[in-house]
Amino acid sequence: MIIMKTGATQEQVDNVLREIAKFGFRGDVSQGEYKTIIGLIGDERKAPFDHFAALPGVKEAIPVETPYKLISREYTKVFKDPSVDKQIKVGQVTIGGSKPVYIAGPCAVESKDQLLRIAEGVKKAGAHILRGGVFKPRSSVHSFQGLGAKDWKNAEEALKWLQDAGAAFEMPVVTEVRGENQVDLIAEYVDILQIGARNMYDQDLLMAVGRKKKPVLFKRHFGAGIEEFLSFAEYIAAENNKNIIMCERGIIPMGKGKSYTRYVLDLGSVPAIKKETYLPVIVDPSHALGRSDLIFNMSCASIAAGAVGLMIEVHYDPAEALVDGAQSILPAELERTIKACNSIHAVVNQPRSKK
Repeated sequence: MIIMKTGATQEQVDNVLREIAKFGFRGDVSQGEYKTIIGLIGDERKAPFDHFAALPGVKEAIPVETPYKLISREYTKVFKDPSVDKQIKVGQVTIGGSKPVYIAGPCAVESKDQLLRIAEGVKKAGAHILRGGVFKPRSSVHSFQGLGAKDWKNAEEALKWLQDAGAAFEMPVVTEVRGENQVDLIAEYVDILQIGARNMYDQDLLMAVGRKKKPVLFKRHFGAGIEEFLSFAEYIAAENNKNIIMCERGIIPMGKGKSYTRYVLDLGSVPAIKKETYLPVIVDPSHALGRSDLIFNMSCASIAAGAVGLMIEVHYDPAEALVDGAQSILPAELERTIKACNSIHAVVNQPRSKK
């Protein structure tokens, strides 16, 4: 990264950006109250750091070894307290603030009436953000792919339902983007763009959603290590969009014998990721467990582990849900879960004694 001197002019910053472009780099500019830093985007093995350090207005130019430098705490400690976490404002909701944020709703949007009924239920239960899938990535081509899979007219109608339901109950809305060709359409109707676990590695899709400058809910692939997860989040950050919500949703189980949950909910990843990045970390226990009867316990454990929010699937009649009914809970159970998680958060985040 290139650290500018205190009081460096905009002309000097622009000159550095032009100079690094000559060597095939892009620049990510972060401005603090007193300092400006420019992160190089590109293959740093080719970077002439001595040359960059000699440019007017530059204090120093130093390599950063981590592959996810733009979202690392190391990157931000130059101009602000590295212990400060990023807060992402979505409407009236702050993700990463002083209280947990709850994202809830059906796995799939099935009808306008279904969505409004569930939205009303999760709002009363204490949820802050409404979720609902319009395009559903499924393991089997024969499974319900979401209303958006039929044609663009159906997709836009379902997205409008989602937008209207959010407006009716004063909740921002989030849905998954399954492919690059959906980015523009979905971005017109939702407040948060979701990248699902199966698309964590889709670099072109990550860059496309990053360019929309809307918050991105980024899920960890079930086979990805933490460094991979952070490194691919960097593709979004490299598009000058650091409003990224990291989401743990379970990894592939190891060992033989019967598996009692769909995936292993890796709660150790929550504090580990939080030590590496300033971005907020939430947990999706629904997809990790695949069982509604375990959601309460693991939601509580997620908040105790340091998650700043949860993403939970809710349906008024899970047995009739077109997708993932087995892991969906009722609004009443969501309310119980939120109350318990809020109590746990208050205990875990009590100020530490200085004695």
